[in-house]
Amino acid sequence: MNNRHYNIFFHLHTVSGIVISVLLFVIFFAGSFSFFRDEIVNWERNDTVVSNPELSLDFNRALDSISKTNTLTGKDITFKKYFEEAQINVSLSASKDTTLQKEAQAGNFFYLNTQDFSTETYYTSYTLGEFLYRLHFFAQVPYPYGYYLSGFTAFFFLFALITGLLIHWDKIKQNFYVFRPKAKLKTLWTDAHTVLGTIGFPFQLVYAVTGTFFMIKLLMVAPFLSAFYSGDQKALYDDLGYNPPSFEYLHQPFQQQINVNAIVAKAKEKWNDFNITKVDILNYGDANMHVNIEGELNYNTQLTGLGKLCYKVANGELVLQKNPYTEVTYVDHVKNLLYRLHYGDYAGYPLRILSFIMGIIGCVVILSGVLIWFHARKKKNITEKKRKYNNSVYTIYLAICLSMLPTTAISFIAVKLIGNGYSFLYYFYFLIWLILSVAFSLKNNNAFTLKVCLLSGGILGFLIPVASGIKTGNWFWTLFQNNTSHLFIVDLLWIIISVVLFFILSFVYKTKKNI
Repeated sequence: MNNRHYNIFFHLHTVSGIVISVLLFVIFFAGSFSFFRDEIVNWERNDTVVSNPELSLDFNRALDSISKTNTLTGKDITFKKYFEEAQINVSLSASKDTTLQKEAQAGNFFYLNTQDFSTETYYTSYTLGEFLYRLHFFAQVPYPYGYYLSGFTAFFFLFALITGLLIHWDKIKQNFYVFRPKAKLKTLWTDAHTVLGTIGFPFQLVYAVTGTFFMIKLLMVAPFLSAFYSGDQKALYDDLGYNPPSFEYLHQPFQQQINVNAIVAKAKEKWNDFNITKVDILNYGDANMHVNIEGELNYNTQLTGLGKLCYKVANGELVLQKNPYTEVTYVDHVKNLLYRLHYGDYAGYPLRILSFIMGIIGCVVILSGVLIWFHARKKKNITEKKRKYNNSVYTIYLAICLSMLPTTAISFIAVKLIGNGYSFLYYFYFLIWLILSVAFSLKNNNAFTLKVCLLSGGILGFLIPVASGIKTGNWFWTLFQNNTSHLFIVDLLWIIISVVLFFILSFVYKTKKNI
């Protein structure tokens, strides 16, 4: 590579990396814990959940239960299972029966417990697992700005990845197996940045591409929406398979007893290894009522086996069918593959653990990149004013990023001992994070920031299983003996994190290097 091209790629890599580094660190740190979102949620609630990819529910009882507090006539009712937890999503559309009072016509959304049929709102059921999951794509920022911010961060991350590979290629070939812990600090961080960046490159590339797709896909398809759909977003979503089918509302009451369980059981027998994940009851209570059932094949049978069945309730007629073995479209393959790659949920705990490790490695690569940038600007030809400015930027950057560790750890303890909920988590997490970030920035001692965050993170990490055991009586060894892996893994995860943090802390003290 000639010098001109090298300089272009170097500056592109540096500028894109520095601008997005804080946002990217938050995405990777929170995203790493998001691989265990369901386990964290069940751990918080102390819910024992049997792992099952299918939506298992007594629909008849569920409809009877929710009808006591909601008017269902003329509405489209959707039961959807997104996560491995006791609760499922239930959404009610606005009623098509215009004879109802205005309050009765309104739609609704809530969570339904599949075991006792109790309901909770989005705000009362909010958990730390959900908080971290949504933090990794900045959903806390008002929609759609947070989504776009995370999407463009992922998009520019592509530039940093590709240009980084190009400018470091020669060093990668020469120094991939070299690690010099006793060398000067800049050399140490350069080795870590190059090697870990190369190891994690495929993982990071996948998440940069899929993250871009999920968060700014609406902007990406906007030209097609205008050119081919005349701005009709519903028509586009219909073609992409996001919307259920629609049927005319006849304003004629359905006279027979509604038995959704029988229809779902009939659909279940249609194909082997077919897991139902979504049930839509369209035009509830009307003579033209339909039940639309969607699901997918087991991943070990077919990775993108999406299927659909739609029955007319009045006569049991199958009016729509999509065979998950033979009728999966190109769009289905692309969408589902991107989802599976991003969530890493198709190969059990081994893949999710590996994804968590790769995510934390991504955090180290981001930190080391900024460390290299800072130490490269401590040369004698840099003016004192610029040095102070660079040091301030660097100090604030480290304070914000590193303080996420103790903030997250103490939040795990807080939700176990105090409680959770939307308002509590927002105020607690962001307030603690802000206080620590400001305190470390004012302290203006990067070595102190690193050591305190590692030490506090390690101590708090060990206290998380203790807090859980005291509160619930389910100590981690008891969970292991009872084979409740979805609860045990949270305690185990923090124990391992704490051990690693103390190991890193001992290395920092032995090397006696300040960052």
